[in-house]
Amino acid sequence: MSASNPTASIIVREHHGQPFYEAKFRHGGRQIKRRIGPAWLERDPDGDGWRRHRGRVAEGAYDERAAHVAAAQLVSEYVAEAADLERAERERRTWGVTFREVARAYLRWLEEIRGAKPSTLTGHRSVLAEPGTPYKRGKGVALGHVMAALGDRPAAKITTREIEAVLTTISETGASPRTVNKHRNVIAAVFGYGCKPSTYDLPTNPTKGADKRREPHPGALVFYSPEEVEAIARALADGRHRDRSTLSVSEQEREALQAEDRQDAEIVRVAAYAGLRQGELLALRWHDVDFAGSALTIARAMSTGVESSTKSGLVRRVPLADQAAAALDRMSRREHFTTPSDLVFYNVLGRPLDDSALRRRYRRAQAAAGVRPLRFHDLRHTFGSLLAMRGVDVVTIQKAMGHSTLATTSRYLHARPAAEQAQAFTAAFAAGAPEDVSVAA
Repeated sequence: MSASNPTASIIVREHHGQPFYEAKFRHGGRQIKRRIGPAWLERDPDGDGWRRHRGRVAEGAYDERAAHVAAAQLVSEYVAEAADLERAERERRTWGVTFREVARAYLRWLEEIRGAKPSTLTGHRSVLAEPGTPYKRGKGVALGHVMAALGDRPAAKITTREIEAVLTTISETGASPRTVNKHRNVIAAVFGYGCKPSTYDLPTNPTKGADKRREPHPGALVFYSPEEVEAIARALADGRHRDRSTLSVSEQEREALQAEDRQDAEIVRVAAYAGLRQGELLALRWHDVDFAGSALTIARAMSTGVESSTKSGLVRRVPLADQAAAALDRMSRREHFTTPSDLVFYNVLGRPLDDSALRRRYRRAQAAAGVRPLRFHDLRHTFGSLLAMRGVDVVTIQKAMGHSTLATTSRYLHARPAAEQAQAFTAAFAAGAPEDVSVAA
């Protein structure tokens, strides 16, 4: 025990007839009491006091000497803890809020002021999770690298070197460059919020000097042929993605599964033939379907089970090809949930489908159909690529897919046959060009 530590007095207390030792001391002008533990004492038959219990001290109990030793340890621990708190408070007064406080305020701002989509909030909260936070799904827990390294640090004192160290730690876990950059972007967003004069007025954003990881250049978009789309749809409709050896259900449950299988098949068709994102598919309602006008109105999307705006925040009208219209027409002939406000694709209760469960069924159907294992999102790429192959102009494709920039849509031009483009080039270089065009020497 340090010489500067106070000396504790040992007091005997009683609880439900059982004696225990308590340490009492003063620190920082306050009287502090801490319980030590059971006292190896018994009632003195000659008075109202206590005397040492006979025999060997029981495990977990304290005689007077052990109580003094324990009291000294309690005092030492309290003084050390108080010093840490005082130092933290002094740093707080000197340097302001911690990164954790700024991060929590940022997340509230992102949700309440910015109105971020649930999926965006989930991603940011994952990056800023405390170490050991259980995942919502599965048995894993968050590693919490960002909070472990920066959480308790005064935000104004964090350096670029510290952020680089965090990113290196994340990279060393085997995370992809894209994942590392995602962490960097979220940390930068927290500091960007904290630097605002209306929040914490932090002096700098140290993330700006941290290096971005080089991400692999995206290759050519992959997509299915219409035959492959239909093969997956048939595998779903036939229930070939299900394990028949373990499927033992009632007739009513079997009918419900068959209805789900038929619906999944039509979801795949609409995704490929209308180019909707998965969240847009799951938020589609019958009043969005205009059979007479051959169009879909896309105004909403599901984001982690919550209905929200589309990715761009805009409403778009998508031309409804016959293949997609036929799939929707078959769905409209079901017995339940066909009023204008009902979801087109739903679970047994008429509520939104679970997106991850749908993707799992889709992957099993791919295997059953023997087609390439492309992502569910690649059904959307199939839509854009097949349109480009058939010569649909890029502006029309952009409007149908809801891309905010033409550059995004231009990725689909790779699907156009080179021979077709070569013919256009040949025509441009053909004889008969204007003769009055002069060429500077």
